[in-house]
Amino acid sequence: MHWFGSAALAVCGVLAFAAISKLRSVGGFARSIAGYRIFPDRLAPVLARVLIAAELLSAVLLLLPPLRVWGAVLAAGLFAAFLIGMISVLRRGMRVDCGCFQVGEAIGAGSVARTALLFVLAVLACLAGDAPVGPVHVLVGAVLVAAVFGLSGLLKAPSPGPARGAVLEIGADVAAFADGGDRVLFAYISPLCGHCRLMLPEFGAVGRKLPVVLLSNGAPDEVRDYLDRQGVSLPLVTGPDVFDANNVPGPPYAVVTTGSGVVLAQGGANRPEQLASLLAEAGN
Repeated sequence: MHWFGSAALAVCGVLAFAAISKLRSVGGFARSIAGYRIFPDRLAPVLARVLIAAELLSAVLLLLPPLRVWGAVLAAGLFAAFLIGMISVLRRGMRVDCGCFQVGEAIGAGSVARTALLFVLAVLACLAGDAPVGPVHVLVGAVLVAAVFGLSGLLKAPSPGPARGAVLEIGADVAAFADGGDRVLFAYISPLCGHCRLMLPEFGAVGRKLPVVLLSNGAPDEVRDYLDRQGVSLPLVTGPDVFDANNVPGPPYAVVTTGSGVVLAQGGANRPEQLASLLAEAGN
């Protein structure tokens, strides 16, 4: 019984921490959901709020012995859904921000293993029943959480995108693009990206307010010809490693920095509202 009650407390703690972390940036969590490209982007903000609410509800139910089994069932359902989404991303060969705890972790073996282990703990929590829990359950639950995160940490993938506060590296001095301003938007694009073509006018509109630089891993002449056909004349940086240099998962992706290159906000930019959310997060 110690194991089952401890599993319930472990899952409760993880879900509460995850939900509170996501509440700090609901927009960022919505962008992570959109990055999975399973649902239409317009549904991402709604799904973000629903998932956060479900995590909080599950955590609360797990603390109430008469309702613990329902909290455990909800938790198992959430972890199963997360696991299916992650496997779908990996099968499509995408590199996407997990969105698990709002720490910028790419989906990979580590996040999949952690979610699978948490699913197992949620299933065990279903067997805890309404028995009371005590200090021993709390201690064992803490050990279980440490074991899950420790084991999955050994397989953790590198973070997608430059970390907030890091200095952006694009093979050139970022300050050279700032034009004396205190904000720069770096937009990663590709001629092969349909979303990029739709977002180019949005990047151009932002360019009337602050410096905007396009980055692409295509051949310089091909990318410039593509931009000319789209009527875009923004500054362009190209190079075969321009995405990998900053762990960018795929275009369109936007990074807002200070004039000296310190990252203020970064994330997918598939839709105008995503770009607007990034700019707002960066203080623009």
